[in-house]
This record gives sequence, structure tokens and C-alpha cells, in this order.
Amino acid sequence: MKHITIIAPQGQTNLGTVACIAGAYEIFTRANEYFKQCGNKESFKIEIAGITPRTDLAGGLFSVNLHTHIIDIKRTNLIIIPSLSSNFDKAWKDNTDITDWIVDQYKNGAEIATMCSGAFMLASTGLLEGKNCSTHWNYANKFRAMHPNINLQPDELITDENGIYTNGGAYSFLNLVLYIVEKYYDRKTAIFCSKIFQIELDRQRQSPFIIFEGQKHHSDEMVKEAQAYIENQLTEKISIETLSSKFSVGRRNFDRRFIKATGNTPIEYMQRVKVEAAKKSFETTRKSINEIMYEVGYADLKAFREVFRKFTGVSPLVYRSRYNKDAANF
Repeated sequence: MKHITIIAPQGQTNLGTVACIAGAYEIFTRANEYFKQCGNKESFKIEIAGITPRTDLAGGLFSVNLHTHIIDIKRTNLIIIPSLSSNFDKAWKDNTDITDWIVDQYKNGAEIATMCSGAFMLASTGLLEGKNCSTHWNYANKFRAMHPNINLQPDELITDENGIYTNGGAYSFLNLVLYIVEKYYDRKTAIFCSKIFQIELDRQRQSPFIIFEGQKHHSDEMVKEAQAYIENQLTEKISIETLSSKFSVGRRNFDRRFIKATGNTPIEYMQRVKVEAAKKSFETTRKSINEIMYEVGYADLKAFREVFRKFTGVSPLVYRSRYNKDAANF
């Protein structure tokens, strides 16, 4: 029998932590039952583990009785790290016994899956260095600042690399669980769980949900001024040469500093600012696609559609119909 360990962290937890632990345990348990009903002999032993017999979660609002202590698990096949509260430094410092155990298990062949902000705990171990990773889009700037050597992919719902799985924010952990069910059991079991728990199967991106607020958590004042200029010239098509000369910086050096500070090229940043403004108009007005396109500085409908889809994963028409019922029926 193979083994799945769901971690119950110490402190720095929230209601999302509770949901991740309970949701993962319930779905994997149901997958086990269905897999056996289909005539398969091999299944998983699923245990919630930590470093105390009973762990309080979400500030004591909930508590969980653990199945076992991590030191009693000599070998596991998969470790699930749930989401954490936003004090990430304290979260991993409160759980060094757990993170040390996770590193040892990974070296012995275990795979690891992080849910939402659980990626911060795994990042503290060093196991994500140089690898791709996702987390909640709202924590992307903080994650980049804390872990610059990890290849953050905030648009991706799930990453899968070298036995490490990470996923986007909040309740998208359910999509990660289905993804793992398919890998560890089979497609048939994943489809069954998708139907039983009414979770959309094969979702791949969290980009439609991202609210782009600009990457301002850096200390490069020139780049901050350039960002403000871009945001205040929404209707204009600004060339990078014009922008760099405005701040008396060579184009190559301007690009380098901008990318280092924000994680985006200047062109990507302009596109994201314009797309975010377009999204808000689609959500709150009855303006046509062409009207909104012109308002954010585009004159070519095909180019606008391509850029919009690049950052949201859907077309302008689909986005409007999804988030603005009045406009969709107009």
C-alpha cells in the first residue's frame, strides 16, 4: 500500500488551511473507495500528520486530531502542504521540524504538492530553487521578492516538475487534487471525483482571475516613475525608446532595470496595464469592444484580442459575458 501525507502545520494558518486539509482528505478518500470498487487492489493510506497530537487551525477556530506524528512516517509517496496565512517568515520558522522532514522524504523519493501559499513553506527548504512554481496571484510580488531564484509562474494553475507540484490560489487546490488523482490512480477515477465533487476538470490557468495591480515592491525609483507614467498614459501608444530617453537611460539598461524590478519587460507591463483597464470596463460598462479597445490605446482589433487573451486566457467577448450580465444581454 502506498502512502499520502497531508501536513497540518503549526500556527500561521487560516480558513484556507482548513479547507485544503479537509478537501484533500475527502477527495483522496473517495478516490480510494472508487478505485477499489473498479476492481483495483492497490490504494493509498491517507494520513494527516504534524508534530503534535492535536493542531489548532485558523487561530483556534478549528482543530484537527492528527493520525500520526511525522517522525513515525518513515516513508511516504506524496506530501501535501496546505495554504498558510500571510506571515510566511514566521510560518516556516514555526515548522522547521516539518520542513526538515519534508526535505528528507523528498531525497528518499517522495513527491510534494503545495496548495496556494503553501509554496512559501516549500520555498524555504530550498527544494524549489531553479524550478517553476505557482502560488496565489495575489502573493506573486511578495514571492518574487523573497525567492528571486525560483521561476514563479503566476498565470499557471498547476506546475509539475521533478516530483514537485504547485498550484494557484484559494480553492483552485481542488483542481490540483484532481490532477494528482489522475496521475496516482487513473483518468477514470479523476473524472468520477470531478463529477461527485463538481470540480471542473483540466483547468490549467488562473490568469482569468488575476487583478493586476503593478509590481511596486521594489526600490528602483526610476522604474517606479516609469510605471506611473505608463499608467497615466493609458490611451497612448508609448515607444520604449521614448520612455527610456524621458528618464535619460539607454534602452538596454532601461529594459534590464525594469525587468529586474518588476519581473516584466516594459512592453509586457504596458500590455498588462491596458488589459487590466479593459477588464474593468468590460465588468462595469456597456461599452462595445471597439470603444474599450480605443480607450486603452489599441487601434487594431486583432492585436487587442491577442494581447487580451494572452493575459486572461479568454477573448474580450467571453470575458465580458462572464463578468457583466447586463452587458452580455445588451
